[in-house]
Amino acid sequence: EVQLVESGGGLVQAGGALRLSCAASGFTFDDYAIGWFRQAPGKGREGVSCFSSSDRSTYYADYVRGRFTISSDNAKNTVYLQMNSLKPEDTAVYYCAVGRLGGLLRLWGLVASGYDYWGQGTQVTVSS
Repeated sequence: EVQLVESGGGLVQAGGALRLSCAASGFTFDDYAIGWFRQAPGKGREGVSCFSSSDRSTYYADYVRGRFTISSDNAKNTVYLQMNSLKPEDTAVYYCAVGRLGGLLRLWGLVASGYDYWGQGTQVTVSS
């Protein structure tokens, strides 16, 4: 059974930093693409960042490029999202997701419908 458990969210002041973690189990880590998504109240779920070990590729949404960094520890089956220079508009529930995207990471990596499994989410709140 595939399981994803996020942690690391919380309340932080603008300009601060958080590191989110997603502990994964139930699948071979290197066979899947990993993505981070977020959803603010009343808004749709949007892609933040993604990577694929097999493709050796990473992608970032324009609004987080230069501030957020995705990384992984394959031995621990854990993916991270380091978030620096946080802004109030980053406030959202953040989700980890996995999917077998093959060679389509460039087209589907930041699209929620491309993923098969999701964690429960972790709340990030940035105060002004």
